[in-house]
Amino acid sequence: MSISRRGFAGMIGAGAMAPGVLWAQQDPVLDALRSTLSGRRTAFEAQMAYLKDRGQPDVVAGLLTAMRYADRRRDEIVEVMEALTGQRHGNDWFEWKLWQERNPQIVPHPSLIPFKREVLLGIDPNFDLFLRPEYLQRDKMKIRLEEIAWGGVYKDGIPSLDNPTLISASNAGYLKGDDLVFGAAINGDERAYPLRIMGWHEMFNEVIGGVPVALAYCTLCGSGILFETQVAGRRKPFIFGSSGFLYRSNKLMFDRETHSLWNQYTGRPVVGPLANSGITLKQRPVVITTWDSWRTSHPKTRVLSLNTGHRRNYGSGVVYRDYFASSELMFPAVVDQSRHRQKDYIFAVRQFGEARAWPLDAFKGKPVINDAIGRTPLVLIGDPKERSVRAYERKTHAFRATQGGLQDSAGNGWTVTEEALIGPDGTRLPRVAGHVSYWFAWDNYLGDAASVYGE
Repeated sequence: MSISRRGFAGMIGAGAMAPGVLWAQQDPVLDALRSTLSGRRTAFEAQMAYLKDRGQPDVVAGLLTAMRYADRRRDEIVEVMEALTGQRHGNDWFEWKLWQERNPQIVPHPSLIPFKREVLLGIDPNFDLFLRPEYLQRDKMKIRLEEIAWGGVYKDGIPSLDNPTLISASNAGYLKGDDLVFGAAINGDERAYPLRIMGWHEMFNEVIGGVPVALAYCTLCGSGILFETQVAGRRKPFIFGSSGFLYRSNKLMFDRETHSLWNQYTGRPVVGPLANSGITLKQRPVVITTWDSWRTSHPKTRVLSLNTGHRRNYGSGVVYRDYFASSELMFPAVVDQSRHRQKDYIFAVRQFGEARAWPLDAFKGKPVINDAIGRTPLVLIGDPKERSVRAYERKTHAFRATQGGLQDSAGNGWTVTEEALIGPDGTRLPRVAGHVSYWFAWDNYLGDAASVYGE
């Protein structure tokens, strides 16, 4: 997805400024960056020579921003980047972005802020809500500005579903038995949200069982996380949308009250008014499973209607078909693949002050795993064919799978529900929130700070 130089000419030419940019003095570096996307070729060539002579790699972040859109001037931009870094990645924007992620010690020149704003606001002026200059100062952000990438859509170009229409299971004739759904149950209120619909929307804002929640689904990292949206000390629940931006191939969502950008994977604000608020959204349990499995165990469930108010092809296996079938990423993210491939599925839990992942392959032939996260014993019930895992506290119990269901070491049968395991004497072992995702997202955001089952 690229924008031609012509699309930027009126925006950047002749030293024009995007709305809200305050640049008090003439900056030759900023002028050089602007020349990559507009103006005469002779001036551009002189500006590239200036950046070479200057000899500082702090301009590479700006040049890398330009490289993505400067179709006719890309070769000369790359030549400067190679001269300043000693790297040889040619016209491969993907590899240059990986290099940038691996080199956080290179602090971008201050001109990156106005230049990147000009480029991105030229795509969608609404991006100004997220990219105010005062938000983009390095000490005010929780992520690196140079690593924020446009995902190819405008603000709300992937529209959220807000309190969408739900129908009974008996009326959901459009669903196939092996269609995957996100299943959620809170206070007896059971819901199913098919991935074939959610892949087009990536976000719903709902009230389930009296609890305001949002499902943040990042198709690129294979992760759908159910967050509580009512935060202590705030009058109203947050309502979220998709910003159009990515960070290391993970979506940046935004809240509609403050227009802060949030990391979908961690549930934390990272850019904007709330970046230093210390807020972390609480997770609620959610499961991926087949429609057949969900409606069999939850006959009273309600499910998304095809009447979403949007025109999309909600057919089975349509949305992101090629991406889901590929082993490659669509956007750059550094990932350690020495143990797992970047798009292997894992089940992730971040609770009790710890973070731990279980590869879905670990459940092959072993549907019940007795384990722990930190000092908290857990039991996990998984089915990799359905991409389905549920986790529960197990206290001092040890469990195994039987033909009849779940049994403890004393031979007692337990009932598996969405909110707890229930013993024969009424003992309840609570569900623990977690979610499935691709390995690369887990590794990229947590890395050495987390543990992995079996390693």
